[in-house]
Amino acid sequence: MASSHRPCLILLVRHGQTPTTGIELYGRKPGIHLSEIGAEQARKVGARIAAMGAKRITAIYSSPLERTKETARAISKEVSVKVKQDRGLLELDVGDWTGRKLSHLRKLNTWSAVQKYPSGFRFPNGESFVEMQTRMSDTVARLVTNHPGETIVAVSHADPIRALVAHSMGTHLDLFQRTVVSPCSVTAILYTSGGPVVLSVNNTGELSDLSPA
Repeated sequence: MASSHRPCLILLVRHGQTPTTGIELYGRKPGIHLSEIGAEQARKVGARIAAMGAKRITAIYSSPLERTKETARAISKEVSVKVKQDRGLLELDVGDWTGRKLSHLRKLNTWSAVQKYPSGFRFPNGESFVEMQTRMSDTVARLVTNHPGETIVAVSHADPIRALVAHSMGTHLDLFQRTVVSPCSVTAILYTSGGPVVLSVNNTGELSDLSPA
């Protein structure tokens, strides 16, 4: 994906917790803000990223939804870099399922396809998982091209980040649900001329020692 011999390190951050995390499939529903816990998670991940030392952040990109922008702004305060919005980092468009309770969706016959055969599933009047993965990988490829030799932050959502990890590792999309991406966790991928190197997934601790093995 990288067009330069200078590697680009991307820190993918999932937004912080919201009042309906784990309760509602909110997708791209507007007006979903961070909870008090989520705001504190965002502050802490910003501090963790700022503590990386020599790996100075040169850019922060965010999905345009409220919860990601609020998380990105908290990181911005810690590293003194302005936030830019990028629609390529948006959450999966779940179409007619937007805003529905997960407890109800799990009772649908089609829910098993979401979990076991996502590569063959499209949300009613929404996006397919394949389209989402392609969108996310194309977006990151563009960012890599624009930031050779730099370390950048991209604030996104659980499924897009998990799909990107699967793409980077050459793992089939039908297995991507096995990866955990917690609120305000950091997933670090180094994009080199030889391909991506996944340095860390779902990291909620120390970041200063991120480096290829």
